Amino acid sequence: MSLQTLLGISLPVIQAPMAGSQASALAIAVSNAGGLGSLPCAMLGPDALRAELDKLRAGTERPYNVNFFCHTPPVPDAAREAQWRQALGPYYAEFGIDPAGIQPGPGRAPFTAEIADLVEPYRPPVISFHFGLPSADLLARVKSWGSTVLSSATTVAEARWLEDHGADVIIAQGNEAGGHRGIFLSDDLDTQSGTFALLPQIVAAVRVPVVAAGGIADARTVAAARALGAAGVQAGTAYLLCPESTISAVHRAALKHPAAHTALTNVFSGRPARGIVNRVMRELGPMSPAAPAFPLATSAIAPLRAKAEAQGSGDFSPLWCGQNPGACRELPAAQVTRELGAAWG
Repeated sequence: MSLQTLLGISLPVIQAPMAGSQASALAIAVSNAGGLGSLPCAMLGPDALRAELDKLRAGTERPYNVNFFCHTPPVPDAAREAQWRQALGPYYAEFGIDPAGIQPGPGRAPFTAEIADLVEPYRPPVISFHFGLPSADLLARVKSWGSTVLSSATTVAEARWLEDHGADVIIAQGNEAGGHRGIFLSDDLDTQSGTFALLPQIVAAVRVPVVAAGGIADARTVAAARALGAAGVQAGTAYLLCPESTISAVHRAALKHPAAHTALTNVFSGRPARGIVNRVMRELGPMSPAAPAFPLATSAIAPLRAKAEAQGSGDFSPLWCGQNPGACRELPAAQVTRELGAAWG
């Protein structure tokens, strides 16, 4: 069965869910153009999630994807939080911020029974997960809605695990991809390989359809993914400059900068994610041992981001982006989707 038949779409193009960079408008535009639009839900509270799901149902009659995280929330570590705030201390002084007044933020929530209760009435056509899969009982509940389940693998071992535990489609997330790595069986970043090395290995290792993600932005990369056995492609960075994107002005400016380059960093959330290198990544090191566990690093850096962005600076912002920022174009999301789909042939 083709990916299009399985997902009920006309183009084998999935828009990557990008928490903090989009809302339902982007997903609706992609779905209406024939691809699979995706709504990132990990940063949405119950009321916001319900509102976005209502917009999705009102905005498209085509299939759409809702995306959730599957991490285990960490136990807060006061000593590690203090170490992190000490590392950020010179920046607090620079901006006149009292660290004692910084409150813990909501971070990112994993998929739970309570969230399933909220989502169940909508019975979304597709649900995707990052950082593995939810518990067996929750996954069975999702499948009882008739939802097709996708999840990201960054290694062959993860792909096999996902297939064994019930994923219907596997997204082969190459090291080029922007945003958070889907890595979940290990913390070893040396296991992470590029899309076009990873993709054929996963295709050979599993029986379910495999979608290529990471560096997919134009006709050539789509054609390469198809030649290596992909059933479809997932693109994220290619949509960041679309008018439907909700990224900040500083993020848009960074994407357009000719010298923009990326690195994996944990300083914004506590977990490796690819973004455009900026001041805090350079000065603390992109992977800081002081950063608390995901997603607890977020709250301490949030006021620095707010102060800097108010001055037109992205020095403390998570400028999520894949390794192909030059492929971003200021085009409507529907046009980007159709062009990627046309490249499939």
